[in-house]
Amino acid sequence: MEAVVNVDLGGPRINRHLYGHFAEHLGRCIYGGFWVGEDSAIPHQGGIRLDVVEALRDLGIPNLRWPGGCFADEYHWRDGVGPRDQRPVMVNTHWGGVEENNHFGTHEFLALCELLGAEPYISGNVGSGSVREMSEWVEYLTRDGDSPMARLRKANGRDEPWRVRFWGLGNEAWGCGGNMTAEHYAQEARRFGTYSRDYGDNKLYKIAAGANGDDYHWTETLMKQLGHLGCQHIRSTGYHALSLHYYTLAGPWENKGSATAFDTAEYYTTMVAAARIEELIAGHAAVMDCYDPGRSVGLVLDEWGTWFDVEPGTNPGFLYQQNTLRDALVASVHFDVFHRYADRLVMANIAQTVNVLQAMILTDPETGALVLTPTYHVFRMNRGHQDATSLRVDFRDALPSRPVGEATLTTVSVSASRKDGRLLVSLSNLDASSPADVEIELRGGAVEAVDAEILTAGTLQDHNTPQAPSTVAPRPYDGVSVDGGRLRVRLPAHSFVTVSGAL
Repeated sequence: MEAVVNVDLGGPRINRHLYGHFAEHLGRCIYGGFWVGEDSAIPHQGGIRLDVVEALRDLGIPNLRWPGGCFADEYHWRDGVGPRDQRPVMVNTHWGGVEENNHFGTHEFLALCELLGAEPYISGNVGSGSVREMSEWVEYLTRDGDSPMARLRKANGRDEPWRVRFWGLGNEAWGCGGNMTAEHYAQEARRFGTYSRDYGDNKLYKIAAGANGDDYHWTETLMKQLGHLGCQHIRSTGYHALSLHYYTLAGPWENKGSATAFDTAEYYTTMVAAARIEELIAGHAAVMDCYDPGRSVGLVLDEWGTWFDVEPGTNPGFLYQQNTLRDALVASVHFDVFHRYADRLVMANIAQTVNVLQAMILTDPETGALVLTPTYHVFRMNRGHQDATSLRVDFRDALPSRPVGEATLTTVSVSASRKDGRLLVSLSNLDASSPADVEIELRGGAVEAVDAEILTAGTLQDHNTPQAPSTVAPRPYDGVSVDGGRLRVRLPAHSFVTVSGAL
């Protein structure tokens, strides 16, 4: 198949925050993932696990969302500040009914972000919290000088305020965040947003809890509220972005299937579900365009990824699942869509970073070993797209496809970008058994030499373990040729390839 990329034409900037991450107090994401405590034999800094930090820094992690998720709307921030041995214990009712000792709280999270070089994205409690509680958390975090919350922060060991830009006004208000109607939540978002104030030069970017999947009514209701206010006023009285949540499942919610023991039919069903993210982003963007044609309001996909049945023998409330080549291809397809809709989509956060759902990293609770998942490698291979200029890819002929039940799955996915004089092209072949050849005409520029990597495996079910940590890992790839303005790529079955070169 043949495609054209005009490398000299500008497109939207691919916001680096599309490569964001999510860490909830859920299972072993925080405790046993990021946080090992100050008495651990595992190398750490102030209780924060350093090999996890190093691995995520290699991805250029741009932001980290915390403390949830559903946990955010039962989290009361004052429980997580002050001396750890004096912090009250709570029950994590959403995720396993386990006791939460609050040893990892505001100061620990922001220390983690500083180690990562990532911006914090904090989700405030709308579901069970108060306007005053949220307002005082913002003051505690960001206000300099003398005030009640600034004095409390200083008494807890932090003199200078933090820079906190991304601020979530609750989470999944249609469900675990309060079971609200769209109309009721829209009023709550305005109210909570009004009292989430800017202090000094810290300007909050307030993100309203948006829709689940294809609930376009929810998005329209929130946009109508902004339309009434006028978008020019949202900085002080409303919200700047709407979130969207969508998970890729292989089957129905009640029987999501195994993360590793799946057949080819389940693989294709999963990929159809993954590809649906384009329909959803396009649909919500179209609704938003009706009220905000200038696209000043952002769309934030702050929960996405695969969701399968938990691994046998693990706590059902901990959402621990393995991560195969299938997960990696789900991620690569999502990123191609993100790049195409970068004019409206401003942030995305995969669920979740460590030991939960489609994780970047798995840690062994017995040996402490760290494993990088196939999904991790997609993020690393795609790092060059962060803050790059998205380039449109036009195909001259029909892309290969196959029927999957009543749906049709396009089996080749491509996106491209330009940054700092370099071209980066990402290509996925979703066909489980057949290779594909792609020839790209580069108009307005040329590359003389390229570097290429491939991520694939012997089977779709292959995954990494402490005993075999590199079963699915990228390697240099020689199935690429370049002749001035033409790039030719051979895509093996079930593979992800990146090609880069100087323009």
